Amino acid sequence: QSTAAISTKLADSPLRRPLVHFMEEYFAALCRAAHEGEKNPDGSDITAQQAVKEMMGTLGFGMKFGLGEDKFVFTDVRHRALRGEETGGDERYEDEAFRNMLGSDVNTDFYAAGCNFFRPAMDMERSIIAGRDNLDKAMEQIKNGENVVFLANHQSEADPQVVSCLFEKAGEEYGQLAADITYVAGHKVTTDPLAVPFSMGRNLLCIHSKKHIDADPETKPAKSKQNMAAMNEMLQGLKEGGMAIWVAPSGGRDRRDIKSGKIPIASFDQKTVDMFRLMGNKSKKPTHFYPMAMVSYDLCPPPDFVDPGVGEQRNVRFTPVGIAVMDEVPNVGGAEKRHLFTHHAEFSCIRGYEDLLRGMGMEKYLP
Repeated sequence: QSTAAISTKLADSPLRRPLVHFMEEYFAALCRAAHEGEKNPDGSDITAQQAVKEMMGTLGFGMKFGLGEDKFVFTDVRHRALRGEETGGDERYEDEAFRNMLGSDVNTDFYAAGCNFFRPAMDMERSIIAGRDNLDKAMEQIKNGENVVFLANHQSEADPQVVSCLFEKAGEEYGQLAADITYVAGHKVTTDPLAVPFSMGRNLLCIHSKKHIDADPETKPAKSKQNMAAMNEMLQGLKEGGMAIWVAPSGGRDRRDIKSGKIPIASFDQKTVDMFRLMGNKSKKPTHFYPMAMVSYDLCPPPDFVDPGVGEQRNVRFTPVGIAVMDEVPNVGGAEKRHLFTHHAEFSCIRGYEDLLRGMGMEKYLP
């Protein structure tokens, strides 16, 4: 019935087919989760009613804030997560226009909503979070007012939720770190109608990757200007200290090799890594770099080919996910050795990724 209702409402919209497909995929994923005995964090069963509630809530947010008259506009290149008026301490909720824009969702915690949506599709029992010692070290550095940058591979649109759910599995303090992390994101997450509500619940730095800047020569100057503003905002945050950043130096998601079915990690971009090291040095605050390997491809597999547009077809699977926080890569060496730093970080990420695949019984994806 839910699928039919959305299909009717968006009969003439190009978004109808991908949204209906997404709904069917999500319902199938949660059906499998329930069949395999997956539980919610409170120990309750995953149900069809839950699947419908989460999907309709998410689609409602997408229709309202991604397409409607109250469409949410990410006016700042550094966006702070919207956690609801009742959380307190966020001056934005004191603005009447802002409150009117949110309307009945003025108390919605968009961070929690995103986690609640994707968590049931994660096989938490078989999921892995490795490198706890390195994570503890990073958390201590952040508490001391130092900065931490996680250099990660990127496999799924749901990667921020994967980080949150797995960190929460490790403990409450780790879960709070996941909520505090600032994620470096491209233009899609702030313009795709379905991605918008998930992005509203995240701390974001909106930066266009080089391949997306070069894709359209007419918009290249504006995108480059926005990137400069984002760099300035990031530098300010690093100067304040105690900042945690998640970035995918590849500039995009890992893609499946359609011939072999293997899923290799996309190569880290040298200039991206150099930029973050430079910003860390400019901040005058100790800045630490940890490779973070992620296994999340099956949760929400990306298209096999890069599409610069929005409204991509989304798939969802019930699957285990994994994270490995690898040893810190010392931020030392001059320009002549910068390639060694990037190589070290990428190799470490690959090693963690391959260990995760073996530990999760996903050897078929090993490159």
